[in-house]
Formats: sequence, C-alpha cells, structure tokens
Amino acid sequence: MIQHPYVTEKATLIAEKNNTLQFIVDFKDTKDKVKKEIEALYKVKVLKVNTMLTSKGKKKATVTFEEPDTATELASRLGIF
Repeated sequence: MIQHPYVTEKATLIAEKNNTLQFIVDFKDTKDKVKKEIEALYKVKVLKVNTMLTSKGKKKATVTFEEPDTATELASRLGIF
C-alpha cells in the first residue's frame, strides 16, 4: 500500500530530470504490487519500479513512468510542486 509521496529537494530534481517519482510504501509490498497500485490509483503507465530501504526503516519506491512529463504532471496533481 502506498503511504505517501517522498518529497525532498533531490527527489524533486530527479522527478523533473528522469520522469520519476518516489513514494514511501508498505514494507511488504513487491515491485509488481507497487506498479499495479500506482497504475490503478493515478491512471498512468509505469515503466519500472525500484525499491530500497531508508535509514529510518521504511521502504521507498522510485517509480519511472512511460509517458514523458508524467512525473511532473502527477506531482502537480498531488500538490508536490
């Protein structure tokens, strides 16, 4: 389950440059589950998902989108920038 977007200055720069957004997700979620949930929730096409553990014991998913500028559009819909 997606908990919330991960918003930092670095994450914002990456979103604009690489068409990606970062989310904090449930610790037990797999990459496929995150991909399906993002696609269903926001009606976008996901190219790939990378996951990693943060230093605070949470799981962060970096989601790359297929369509150009999807990350900036979705970020503005979510109120990130």
